[in-house]
Amino acid sequence: MSDPSTASIVSTPGAHPIDSAAPATAGQPQSNDKPRGLLGDAWRDLRRKPLFWISATLILIFLLMAAFPSLFAPGGDPANGALSRSLNKPGADGWFGYDVQGRDVYARVIYGARASIQVAVLSVLGTLLIGGTMGIISGYRGGWLDALLSRIADVFFGLPFVLGAIVILTTFNGSGAGNSKNKIMGLVTASLIVLSWPVVMRLMRSSVLATREADYIVAARALGAGTGRIILKHLLPNCLAPLLVYGTIMVGSFIGAEATLSFLGVGLKSPVVSWGIMISDGQNFVRVAPGLVFFPAAFLVTAVLSFVMLGESVREALDPKLR
Repeated sequence: MSDPSTASIVSTPGAHPIDSAAPATAGQPQSNDKPRGLLGDAWRDLRRKPLFWISATLILIFLLMAAFPSLFAPGGDPANGALSRSLNKPGADGWFGYDVQGRDVYARVIYGARASIQVAVLSVLGTLLIGGTMGIISGYRGGWLDALLSRIADVFFGLPFVLGAIVILTTFNGSGAGNSKNKIMGLVTASLIVLSWPVVMRLMRSSVLATREADYIVAARALGAGTGRIILKHLLPNCLAPLLVYGTIMVGSFIGAEATLSFLGVGLKSPVVSWGIMISDGQNFVRVAPGLVFFPAAFLVTAVLSFVMLGESVREALDPKLR
């Protein structure tokens, strides 16, 4: 005989048996919720981090400063000055004072962001493109090609960064006479790319080696997918996380590298306006006019720290072990 209580539950109109068809209670996830991917989880974690919003806001300001300097320094002239205002102190007419040639330091700091950030961003894009491509080829193909590319990377790893950049720029730039602004910036960008791509190659190669034998890669290969499809559709999306982190941090590092080379006199040169050139020009007057060094150095340090902080926030969001 069947239990009456059970029979009543089954036969009573409108009653819902306890099974998977019952509606979910409040607070429980619905079955039609779409699962988030790696980037979705990372964005959810990033939105909760104050450090991310602070660094992203500062970076946005610097990017706007580089793209539209006239918005921050309306009417300012970074190139021309009057000797009558030489080494004038900061005041209402010049917030950061004037340099030895009577040029507005505030306007030069604002306009100096363009060259520094432009060189850094172009260098990072070139480094990621060249190093990432060689890392994918080396890690996916393996064999003698992997050995050859790895040994080439080892050769560049053996070059000291600053010394190598000085040698490259001194050889191809010479004294700088007759070189246009675009040529000088191109040489600095190329030198940073040549000396930095092996790091990106190693990162991409290690990611590809850890991913190329995954089940979904083996299944795609068994189904007849070509090399290009496997790399673009499967390998690349799953190997980009470390490159995004390193690329973000590398922008800040390249801003500092460009300033270092310009300070040493082998990077950008006048009439280009950059923070490194301003620090180099103001070092001889630091006792009588410390603002000539302090203001561009403050902007330089803030920009570098902003990109480093953003990179650290992205790294923590993309790494499941750090959540």
